[in-house]
Amino acid sequence: MKGKYDIICSNCMTLHESIFKHLSTEELEALSLDKTCNLHKKGEILYKEGAHLNGVYCINSGVLKIFKTGSEGRDQIIRFAKAGEIIGYRSVLSDEPACSSAKVLEDSMMCFIPTDSLNHLLNTNAAFAKELLLVACKELGEANSFITDIAQKSVRERLAEVLILLKNDFGLENDKTLKIVLTREELATMIGTATESVIRLLSEFKHDKLIDLNARKIKILKIPELTRIGNIY
Repeated sequence: MKGKYDIICSNCMTLHESIFKHLSTEELEALSLDKTCNLHKKGEILYKEGAHLNGVYCINSGVLKIFKTGSEGRDQIIRFAKAGEIIGYRSVLSDEPACSSAKVLEDSMMCFIPTDSLNHLLNTNAAFAKELLLVACKELGEANSFITDIAQKSVRERLAEVLILLKNDFGLENDKTLKIVLTREELATMIGTATESVIRLLSEFKHDKLIDLNARKIKILKIPELTRIGNIY
């Protein structure tokens, strides 16, 4: 057994949600032998911007924050990564230093796949290669949308949009509370504003009965209204 945990790819609960769903039984068996799996604790930095990665990470469980650090030391959240997703692949494929950092937001089980193993799958499995290309295109599209939103939408619109996106990506509990819990500062870095502005706007949304607040937990009460405010189409 490699690493702290032995996770067999063919038995992975997230297999059918990941790009590895296109692998054959033999390829899954080989991948299980090549990778190492470890539990990473909340708050851990998985890798830093500028690091040279010699493999990619597949998230078996948990949530990670992908972010960049500006010249003044302020973090800008790019996205959140959850179970079934891979991270670090851009650096590996381009053979360049990582363009962002990854931080564990909640205890996460991660499978590390060496570069040679990834390249072998890309060279021998066309469906896998196409799926990774689609993932890259999706992330590029999201980045382009973010740039447009920063330039054209108000902070109120961007906050409403982010709440809907978090609902879509992570889902809601039975009581309509977002399954992902973020600090006000993290929300602020997502939409590119001051923490105080987020606190004020959340209070306004609560007053308007669009959401409810319980410490850091956010309950989404009126999805159509938030969608309208966020100008989401």
